[in-house]
Amino acid sequence: MSISPARTGLEHLLHPDHVEQYVATMRTGVDHLADTLRRVSGPATGVLPEQAAKAVVDIDLDRPLGDVAAALAEVSSVYLDDAIWFHEPSYAAHLNCPVVIPALLAEVFVSAVNSSLDTFDQSVGATFVERHLVRWTADRVGFGPDADGVFTSGGTQSNLQALHLARDRAVAAGADLRTLRIVASRDSHFSVQKSARLLGLGDAAVVTVPTDGDRRMDVGALGRALALIADAGDVPMAVVATAGTTDFGAIDPLPEVAALCEGYGAWLHVDAAYGGGLLVSPTRRHLLHGVDRADSVTIDYHKTWFQPVSASALVVRDGRDLRHVTWHADYLNPHDAAHPNQVDKSLQTTRRFDALKLWMTLRVMGPDRIGEYVDAVVDLAAQVGAALDADPAVELAATPQLSTIVFRPAGLTEADAERLLPEIRERLYASGRAMVAATRTDGRRWLKLTLLNPMATRDDVLAIVGAVVEAGDRLQEAVA
Repeated sequence: MSISPARTGLEHLLHPDHVEQYVATMRTGVDHLADTLRRVSGPATGVLPEQAAKAVVDIDLDRPLGDVAAALAEVSSVYLDDAIWFHEPSYAAHLNCPVVIPALLAEVFVSAVNSSLDTFDQSVGATFVERHLVRWTADRVGFGPDADGVFTSGGTQSNLQALHLARDRAVAAGADLRTLRIVASRDSHFSVQKSARLLGLGDAAVVTVPTDGDRRMDVGALGRALALIADAGDVPMAVVATAGTTDFGAIDPLPEVAALCEGYGAWLHVDAAYGGGLLVSPTRRHLLHGVDRADSVTIDYHKTWFQPVSASALVVRDGRDLRHVTWHADYLNPHDAAHPNQVDKSLQTTRRFDALKLWMTLRVMGPDRIGEYVDAVVDLAAQVGAALDADPAVELAATPQLSTIVFRPAGLTEADAERLLPEIRERLYASGRAMVAATRTDGRRWLKLTLLNPMATRDDVLAIVGAVVEAGDRLQEAVA
């Protein structure tokens, strides 16, 4: 029976009686965003934190505007007008990518239908879309028919779940929790240490080993670390290899690491949150040689697959290992459930249907096109790296391996770098011209370009570097 929105005040709920209002509202919103995009002329406006905060905290949330147009105008003032735009070629800071349009179309359905992927009776076909994508990804990794996995909120959660599985496998085999150790390179993601804390292992449970001259995990050092752990009577619960380190894009020597893990009975987790896009590269898939020997792999589709946040997955070689995160609740997923439930393999309960974004992307564009985007940004980093290596005004920390470039103006003392590089970065942001990241390696401060925009050109990126050098020169002149 039809209801009367005017009488009930329910007109804001998505319902067949409110379809026209839904369509009109969505069109208004899309038009508003399109108008905003047309006016964007740089990655940032340079607004200061105190200014951004004031625009928000001055709003009285107990007094609704009651009008979509007014609310959208307010959204612009508190968010869109000063948003960071990752599609801009001069955005080169963090691992944020421009997103593909088919995935944005999927977001309309993800949000409006609002399926929850925890149980079959809340998702039905979505359950099998996600499972099929996990199976497809596992095939790309090179896993066999026993593989399984689940979508997650991001690489940190994927890494946490992988180490959770490794911990519980070791404990099930009789290990004492206090003896468990995780080995990772010094350039591994910080989520390894965070996971150790969350898993009750503590900071001391993570053993870091150095990297070699190519910034990859030093296999000899790994072997010695594993031997020392075993000699001390402790248990090498897991080794975390990285396929695409955050700063240098380095890919650890996966076959050699896998061989050591097999020898010591350690779970091998490959954090390919960044480098996972190579799975669809037409020319660089070989860089992930050996990934099929891992026990688990993290892949962030919202990095080098050009998907909107959030979209990540943990894929495991043996799906039976996922039992370590399973908990049966009579009101949700009882032991005798007749239907397949994704909550059985997830750390989350309520969970968005993020897999639909990747599904729509693959069905419209195909994996090869995504792989071409990956190749484009890796090629771009190589071209820019070669130009900077020949530029006496710039110092490179290392030859680019994926799509990051760690650099700084040449001739800086370490004291100069400590003082100038943060100021250079702030000046670029304040100008709205460009955005770069910062890092510290081997005790030295650097700036970093993270290139994830297939539309950016060599000249675009060199212009960012030119702005960095120019800002550095002006700052040094100011103190001379």
